[in-house]
Amino acid sequence: MTANPFPAPRDASMEASAPGSGWSVVAAKEFADQILSLRFVILFVVLGVAAALPLFLASETIRSLAEQVSGAQAVFIALFIIGPPDLAIFGLDFTVAAFVGLTAPLLGIAFAFDAVNGERSQGTLPRLVAQPIHRDAVINGKFGAALVTIALVLISVILIICGMGLLRLGIVPTGSEILRLLVWTAVTILYVALWLAFGTLLSVLFRRAATAALVGFGVWLLVALFGRFLLNLGLALFFPIDSSLPAAEQLGQYQVHAFLNRLLPPTLYNEASTVILNPSVTQASVPSTLGELDQAAQQIPTLLSLDQSLLLIWPHVVVLVALTVLCFAYAYIRFMREEVRA
Repeated sequence: MTANPFPAPRDASMEASAPGSGWSVVAAKEFADQILSLRFVILFVVLGVAAALPLFLASETIRSLAEQVSGAQAVFIALFIIGPPDLAIFGLDFTVAAFVGLTAPLLGIAFAFDAVNGERSQGTLPRLVAQPIHRDAVINGKFGAALVTIALVLISVILIICGMGLLRLGIVPTGSEILRLLVWTAVTILYVALWLAFGTLLSVLFRRAATAALVGFGVWLLVALFGRFLLNLGLALFFPIDSSLPAAEQLGQYQVHAFLNRLLPPTLYNEASTVILNPSVTQASVPSTLGELDQAAQQIPTLLSLDQSLLLIWPHVVVLVALTVLCFAYAYIRFMREEVRA
């Protein structure tokens, strides 16, 4: 039997499209599973309650302030930064922005801690990577689907808060306030993406989903709730600020303390949120010289424009992006090198 000298043409478009579009197929399937899961409903309710409770408790304070400053700028955005007076939890102000920053990382960890090891424990990972798609499509698709789901939750909760402000307090946002809320939402999604990348890394490193969840929520509890307290306690014990030193040297010690505090992602996010949601904040870091300190003390109170606020927080955003890329890149490399057995 002789070979056919004219073999049938192969559909090159199908061969090329399958591997390239594999991540979108995985992402669509993951998104459909997550959006209909009980996990999505529970986390949506938890984040919604955590964001709405401070607003409800502080509604009378906000209403009185709104009446006093009727016609002033940046009144609507105060919904996110004003809380009940004389009330704080673990050193956090009881505000919408503070509680979103505290609970939002739970979304990242909860949607990622079983991304890979969950497939492994169910025995579906070998069949998944055996499909006609590139292997990295699995982890890319899972990460992308989780990020879109988290963005949907955050945007929905923020819209609910804005609706409560419109209905309960009768405050209408201005165009600049809407832009600031959009920027704050983007920064919040980026902050949660960091925890999502961290959760994905845990799902690759640990074979059991329960172990990954325990480590992930433990790190969140340690860093988000007690991280700043423990760090400041350590600084006070081992590197205290000496009041007997000249003012310039004391300022240098304050800068060291501020730099070490910024090693914690919650500190970066909280400072960025404060600058975005409060236009009256004109600096996000400790002055580097005594001259800058005197200049800041003599500065006339003013409201910054959005582009000026963005100039203050761009280092925070760059660091958050870098940390997210590092976590996901390490998870990506470990997953690509991992041996998957049936």
